[in-house]
Amino acid sequence: MAASRINERYLPGITLPDGLHLSGGSAKLDQVLTGQDLIIVATPVSGLREALHSVRHVKTPVAWVCKGFETSKNESFGLLAHEICALAAPEIIAGVLSGPSFAHEVARGQPTALVGASQHAAVRDALVAAFHSPKLRVYASDDMAGVEVGGAVKNVLAIATGLCDGLGLGLNARAALITRGLAEMSRLGVALGAKAETFTGLSGLGDLVLTATGDLSRNRKVGLALAEGKTLAEIMAGLGHVAEGVYCAKSVVQRAGSLGVDMPISRAVVALLDGQLTALQAVAELMGREPRIEAA
Repeated sequence: MAASRINERYLPGITLPDGLHLSGGSAKLDQVLTGQDLIIVATPVSGLREALHSVRHVKTPVAWVCKGFETSKNESFGLLAHEICALAAPEIIAGVLSGPSFAHEVARGQPTALVGASQHAAVRDALVAAFHSPKLRVYASDDMAGVEVGGAVKNVLAIATGLCDGLGLGLNARAALITRGLAEMSRLGVALGAKAETFTGLSGLGDLVLTATGDLSRNRKVGLALAEGKTLAEIMAGLGHVAEGVYCAKSVVQRAGSLGVDMPISRAVVALLDGQLTALQAVAELMGREPRIEAA
């Protein structure tokens, strides 16, 4: 990458900016972090705990861009990013940058809007100062839990929507799935202390619509491939990229269960990924549920 100035695996054909300096493995992290205005951690959720632990002593604002729940280990459920931070680096001031954004479109300078969320004004201000531009709008929020739940659950719901489209169930079914998925997302978020209005914003509805319907969505591609009858192992081998919905679906359902939150779509996705249901059985199970009022 340092020689070609191109990230061939993730952003092929896009030249990295001249001002972007790439440090090799020989660089010491403390030297790289010294004197910075803002530190961005861009690992998958699975690598966030270790990355935050490595910056636990910095005074600089820190923000992550990953979306998902950590896969549960000894605990009965996985944690959101800000909960991981509270354990791995409790003294830093931190936040999250999230929202509807395919990396290729951001890299090409196509118009995008994101949310920078933190309980600390200094972190929100640093995110806006660093990223807000004519091509990238950054809105500030203090609802980290809401922004993170939206970013995590939409990946699981995108698998379900891809399955729906792959089976040819129609646009009515897609609209119903996205709408009821948003209700699931909101229920879980509110139970975790989030603000209900966050889920009608960019990191909730916005990210859900993008990931569930956009052709660049890796999680949507997983659902489409499952509808074709491919195994999960075949799909992941062919994908070549991280599909966070696959890794965090079980954690989403476990966390919801610990809070008494009903998430039938997410539960069906987990059963499908685990091989407990076929694609058609998952659809039949969802459609066969008892009637209820819409607000429930």
